[in-house]
Amino acid sequence: MISRKLKCDLFPQSASCKCYFFDNLGEWRPNQAADGSDCRFNDVLRRSFLRQVRLNERRKRNQGDNQRRGVSDLKNKDETEQLRASVDFLAELCESVSPVEKSNFANWSHQAVDFILASMKNLLSMGKDMEIIEGIVCSLVMRLVGKMCSALQGNESLHTEADDEFYIQHVIRKLGVEAYIGHRVILFVSQRISILAESLLFLDPFDNAFPHMHECLFTMIQLIEFLVSDNLTTWSADEDFDHVLFEEWVVSVLHARKALLLMESRNGLYVLYMDRVTGELAKRVSHIPLLQNINSNIHENLFC
Repeated sequence: MISRKLKCDLFPQSASCKCYFFDNLGEWRPNQAADGSDCRFNDVLRRSFLRQVRLNERRKRNQGDNQRRGVSDLKNKDETEQLRASVDFLAELCESVSPVEKSNFANWSHQAVDFILASMKNLLSMGKDMEIIEGIVCSLVMRLVGKMCSALQGNESLHTEADDEFYIQHVIRKLGVEAYIGHRVILFVSQRISILAESLLFLDPFDNAFPHMHECLFTMIQLIEFLVSDNLTTWSADEDFDHVLFEEWVVSVLHARKALLLMESRNGLYVLYMDRVTGELAKRVSHIPLLQNINSNIHENLFC
């Protein structure tokens, strides 16, 4: 028999709602949708999310994972532990089989993203445990991007119309509102594009893996475009804007474009799409005085 308390955690009662988190899915520069819910309902969703995180941590401890400190009550734990627990919850939610088919996926992913963004804001303002924070964020980026691409590789017999990869992409896009996360997403994704482009160059087009890699490439290029068009202007307005990391990912994006140029004879669409991304990036840089102080060689390569 399941105890009453555990049953409430496993099957929490929640009001049905219209979650706007995935509105404008896959659209370029969407208008921000109104929240559509009052503070009391947000509190209900937040408590439901925290209950799921606690259940998730308790399940890990019951499986013998005692090396990491569990989160029995997030309100009494430090921000770093809250961030780690929320990141683990979101990553595991997205990594589950066909996560979009879960009835609470929209609400839980929405709450997790909001919680992560709030924790990041608090932690960055304190300026403590930066190495730990970077490790947590980079781990989340790798797991979500990995899931975004692996969703395209699923067994066709299990394929649904949910298009999981676009929902995961949207989750990453929402997280990218925070510059600290967005910079690292673009850097990691552009590096993945370069690696994938080199692999495709030597891959037989009739190989079973080719369609998956092809779709993954376009999804990653699109993600960079979304992050640049949605957020670069806002990021640059922050007094703590990371110019070093900005230059690093611009170089990485340009390197990815160069890698795709080698494939132009096989599929010119890769280069056309990447040119659109670098064109949007160049336009943003040209309109933001603060960004025009980048390294002269990078500036020349971007505008050539």
